[in-house]
Amino acid sequence: MRAVAAGSVGNLVEWYEFGVYGFLATVLADRFFTPAGGGAAEALVRTYAAFALAFFFRPLGAALFGTLGDRTRRRPVLIGVITLMTASTALIGLLPTYATAGAAAPWLLTLLRALQGLSAGGEFGGAVALMTESAPPGRRGLYGAWQSFTVALGLLAGAGVATATATLLTPAQLAAWGWRLPFLLALPLGLVALWLRVGLDEAPRAGAGEDGGPRGGAGVAAWGRDGGPPGDAGAGTRSRDGLTGGPPGGAGVGVRVVLTAVGRVMGWSAAGYTFLVVLPSYLQVALHADVRQALLATVPADLGFAAAILPAGLLSDRVGRRPVMLTGAVLVTALAVPLLRLLQDDGTSAAAKGAATAAAGAVVGLMAGPGPALLAEMFPARVRWTGLGLAYSLSNAVFSGCAGLIITEAVRRTGDADVPAYYAAAACAVSALVLARGPWRAGTRAGAPGGGGSGGASGSRRALRRGRSERCG
Repeated sequence: MRAVAAGSVGNLVEWYEFGVYGFLATVLADRFFTPAGGGAAEALVRTYAAFALAFFFRPLGAALFGTLGDRTRRRPVLIGVITLMTASTALIGLLPTYATAGAAAPWLLTLLRALQGLSAGGEFGGAVALMTESAPPGRRGLYGAWQSFTVALGLLAGAGVATATATLLTPAQLAAWGWRLPFLLALPLGLVALWLRVGLDEAPRAGAGEDGGPRGGAGVAAWGRDGGPPGDAGAGTRSRDGLTGGPPGGAGVGVRVVLTAVGRVMGWSAAGYTFLVVLPSYLQVALHADVRQALLATVPADLGFAAAILPAGLLSDRVGRRPVMLTGAVLVTALAVPLLRLLQDDGTSAAAKGAATAAAGAVVGLMAGPGPALLAEMFPARVRWTGLGLAYSLSNAVFSGCAGLIITEAVRRTGDADVPAYYAAAACAVSALVLARGPWRAGTRAGAPGGGGSGGASGSRRALRRGRSERCG
């Protein structure tokens, strides 16, 4: 379990900071992006632009740290990633504001956001590779779900700290110095993560020899689930859904499989950020809630999200990744607009609104639970960190990082308060189509390779024997 803790704690730090930034976006807009005479809405758009920019550094981080982690060892690279992430987050709490540093202030904030994006891009792929490679047969969905679970914990921690800060301090104190405290709190969290990773043993890589490369295709075949191809997807073999993980020889990551992976998780990215991060600022700007009301409204969503993730990951070990994720994507597509209109209705009780936002979070959890294992199983060991990191970071760059910017600007220009629902529903509709595309594997039942139940190990042994026979042929 130390591998689970060491892998997931960095994710907690990352999403704690991203949650704090999203929850305090209106305060940061006033402190960093509002010169004399500037408008609040324009400043919020600039704040989310800096937010989005950090996401576009994620693919670069995934490629940089992923290549290092795939070619060398996981642990040293993961230590470097968490160190960079912690330092850049804590430094935000020490930055001068626009009133002190003038135009340099937003540029300094944007620079630190870029460094956070770089480290976050390397964090996810390495942590998921570490945890899923350490998982026993039939439990990769559950182990991978811990990575998503710490997203929920990080967002809850960010929401809790931001809410407590906004509640305990006056608005003037929050604006003057109180906003710094949540960012500085990332330092002790990061030190705990660093301690866990320094004492971590390297896990054997699934499908890898002692040199870290794949042993033919057997190990990846044993990983086969409905998330990715059987056989060595990175060695030019074609999966049963027509995907290939890389060119012959396994030198790189195939574009087609990365784009398919992005399509499968884009609904998770868009809906997660819409309902879990952007919602507080939307409630303040579009529905004129105060900061305390907006932050409190997101806590049920985060709780529902957290409650659904581990059961969804465990269920995916029994029935397959794609069926569980497809259910979540379809539900978001159908329910996003009714949910948002319920929140807009002044006649709806606070309890009903809380229950609705909790349900929205739980539906996103259906996608987030199996998602990490699905991505990990689409790539062989030698390019797993790079491949799944690129897919996840590209999806987050486009559909999460831009969510606040797109929604805020679209609401400002059109006046349509339903824009967040349209955004989440459209992304999940596309994701549902990609998840449904291709034949469903016979191996999505318990006892199949990578599946749950007592047959998981025997399925892995059958896959290993099949890989040996293929190499001998």
